[in-house]
Amino acid sequence: MPEPTCHIPVMLDEAIEWLTPAPGKVLVDGTLGGGGHTAALAKLVEPGGRVLAIDLDPEAIDRCESIVESLPVDLAIGSYTKIPELLKSYEIDHVDGILLDIGLSSDQLADEQRGFSYQSTGTLDLRFDRSRGEAAWQLLARLDERNLANIIYQYGEERLSRRIARRIVAQRRESPIRTANQLADLVRSCVPRSRGHSIDPATRTFQALRIAVNQELASLEQALERLPDCLGPGGRLAIISFHSLEDRLVKHAFRNDQRLEVLTKRPLRPSEAEIDQNPRARSAKMRIAKRTH
Repeated sequence: MPEPTCHIPVMLDEAIEWLTPAPGKVLVDGTLGGGGHTAALAKLVEPGGRVLAIDLDPEAIDRCESIVESLPVDLAIGSYTKIPELLKSYEIDHVDGILLDIGLSSDQLADEQRGFSYQSTGTLDLRFDRSRGEAAWQLLARLDERNLANIIYQYGEERLSRRIARRIVAQRRESPIRTANQLADLVRSCVPRSRGHSIDPATRTFQALRIAVNQELASLEQALERLPDCLGPGGRLAIISFHSLEDRLVKHAFRNDQRLEVLTKRPLRPSEAEIDQNPRARSAKMRIAKRTH
């Protein structure tokens, strides 16, 4: 039995305002996480509506079963890139709205065995679905210095990526990097902490490895191409992102897609009150578009 969720849904009020859930509507939550968005939306589509919720992390599905058991919610394991296939399996042609919150959940951060937290002494895994693909520690052991530096620079926007890659390769000659705290300590020894900033120096490297391991940007690009066709006329697509690489993809895709009308000229940001209550919301940005025809 999984631990109860500790995840607080980000920008919940904004999601409700812009997705306009109402009785009879059918919505999709493509990133179930701790179930907060799904449960809130499901309560507002009763009677007659439903929410289809999907997550790549099987543990998220298990954790949320009890949260949504009395609500009109269908749960499924999988990537949000597979929402068209999910709708087909439920014999649904189009939906009224889709929500993606493409950040890391607090439940994943809290799990010592997955390595998402810099303080974790567990294995540096970083996969959302541990049943497939390559763990981050295996990536660090396999890639050469140049490719490691490219990943850290491209996906983490880390200007000291070459220095970090060099240290990783030197370290693994002596002993492999297997845990999150080992990597975090190594990066901190290479990257000076910025004055006036509380962000850990290891943040960008961990972000880069997580994106690489889960192929996150490729998945987002695929979803941005496929999901507009899942919306009925006037249906809305709301995406919450947490770093500039994701937000840039969403911004350009919304602007250049003739199927969509952009509803937010600038991204919505969480309120100061929300950030005070949930500091992990501070970097969130939400963009919304609607299907035009």
